[in-house]
Amino acid sequence: MAGQMPFRTQQHRKPSRQLSTDPRNELHPHMDHYIGIDVGTGSARACIMNDQGDIVGLASETIGLWQPQTGYYEQSTTDIWRCICSSIRRAMDQHNIDGDTIRGIGFDATCSLAVFSEDTDQPVNVTGPNFDNQDGLDRNVILWLDHRPVEETIKINATNHNLLRYVGGKMSIEMEIPKVLWLKNNMPKELFDRCKFYDLTDALTHMATGGETRSYCSVVCKQGFVPVGVDGSVKGWQEDFLTEIGLKDLCEDNFKRMGGVDGVNGKYLTAGELVGTLSEKAAQDMGLPPGIAIGSGVIDAYAGWIGTVGAKVKLGSNELDPGHAKNDVSQAFTRLAAVAGTSTCHLAMSEKPVFVEGVWGPYRDVLLPDYWMAEGGQSATGELLRHVIETHPAFNEAHSVAETFNTNIYDYLNEHLREMVEKENAPSVSWLGRHFFFYGDLFGNRSPVADPNMKGSVIGLSSDKSLDGLALYYYATMEFIALQTHQIVDAMNKSGHVISSIFMSGSQCQNSILMDLIAAACDMPVLIPRYVHAAVVHGAAMLGAKAASTNKEGKSEPLWNIMDRYSKAGKMVKPTTDEKLKKLLHAKYKVFLEQCESQQRYRKDVDEAVAGWAK
Repeated sequence: MAGQMPFRTQQHRKPSRQLSTDPRNELHPHMDHYIGIDVGTGSARACIMNDQGDIVGLASETIGLWQPQTGYYEQSTTDIWRCICSSIRRAMDQHNIDGDTIRGIGFDATCSLAVFSEDTDQPVNVTGPNFDNQDGLDRNVILWLDHRPVEETIKINATNHNLLRYVGGKMSIEMEIPKVLWLKNNMPKELFDRCKFYDLTDALTHMATGGETRSYCSVVCKQGFVPVGVDGSVKGWQEDFLTEIGLKDLCEDNFKRMGGVDGVNGKYLTAGELVGTLSEKAAQDMGLPPGIAIGSGVIDAYAGWIGTVGAKVKLGSNELDPGHAKNDVSQAFTRLAAVAGTSTCHLAMSEKPVFVEGVWGPYRDVLLPDYWMAEGGQSATGELLRHVIETHPAFNEAHSVAETFNTNIYDYLNEHLREMVEKENAPSVSWLGRHFFFYGDLFGNRSPVADPNMKGSVIGLSSDKSLDGLALYYYATMEFIALQTHQIVDAMNKSGHVISSIFMSGSQCQNSILMDLIAAACDMPVLIPRYVHAAVVHGAAMLGAKAASTNKEGKSEPLWNIMDRYSKAGKMVKPTTDEKLKKLLHAKYKVFLEQCESQQRYRKDVDEAVAGWAK
């Protein structure tokens, strides 16, 4: 690959100039380290992981975000790269990590589209109508949440092409082929003809190595690539599909502008496999030696799977046990990774392909070779909680009280609910909300209904504007999140998955009432990782460790073994044994399902009634 440096093997390790502040590193002056890079919607983070799996350095930088008009969201790989390099330097400097101990680097990022010039390898601006770079910001990334390609998405789904089976039956507007088609329809032809396209993760490994290798996670999950051998796929990219939707020009030169054909003019790798090594230029940017192993990257939520589901579980304990018997990879099939933030992504692995209506996938080879991943999700969880709280009449009062107690509003409301239980002599928090029924698809439904037009509904509204009223509305929102998680898990298991535990990550893990509710509603344990806020970037560092394990024959240690070794102990939340609470939540789940179904029926009935009305 162009710009590659010789692979820095551990046998050629240089002596350390400095030692980490971590006491383990003082005992082991030649301890190896790995860097994980996580590029989210709002920031880029770098974590330094030692060879015991401990995070010994962590830093982040805010990424620029531009919104030229409603529904349009853009970023810049130039800006993102600057944030990555700054984060690495700060994490290394603050914790006195010697650059010569870094063995591997792994990347994850949002599933956003990055555009470069094929002839100059420079960013191509995605801002219409001129698509120039007059502001000098290199805005060449269309962010995942950008909803500009509405018509293009409708056209793609109207094909009913077989590959759509592998994205839950419909391609989402958040995927990348609709965005490429929008650029084709809006860019000057001579400019579009010079463009090459990357998922953001692959753009970052390209910038790190100079190579053109793509990750299966990126192209299979978000770009309509069907792995060779799946449903008769010969080249991965589907020429008939691209031709039918108007992207026939991308088929030229064996799909070179999308990454090419594996083994012909392109290379595709599973998570963490060696893409190449850190180039001289990238090393200088990062303040690191060149030649460090770079692992094939993944979408950010998938790094959350890597960073959570490898934890060992000791039966009969409330702890995840890092010293327990070695995990077998088959245990992954029973573990749902729930990566929770603004929204929640649900990831499950299976040995054979499992098709679930309203769930993206199954995707082969994206994390472990020959295994399949499914991706469900809730459109809004953290955002839903924030919206419900901040739009309630008692929000300002609650916010003021929370500040007085020097706590966040979620912890304050949880404590307020507990005080209400005590004051009313109630048997549980759930009993307080027994006659309040909130259905919360205010931001549409990703899984399992897969309907962006779904909305919310409430039964049991009152005129209560007090803090008690806010606390009950907040509780009902958490209950909705838990019941919908149950609905998603149930749909996946009825289709052939064997999920029996949920491995959470993200800030919602710190909400004890919510975690108890999810465990109770799903009747299965919820596992909370050691690094609640850093599970995703911890998973990215494990990709770097896999890349660094590559031998002269090109073979590397299985990713599951690395996850098994580096995953840390956390906490288990067991499902309730209270039969009365189980009975209550079962009754609430029946109402939840009725609210979900009746909304769709009401809409259909009304649409039929007004059919033919002039708009």
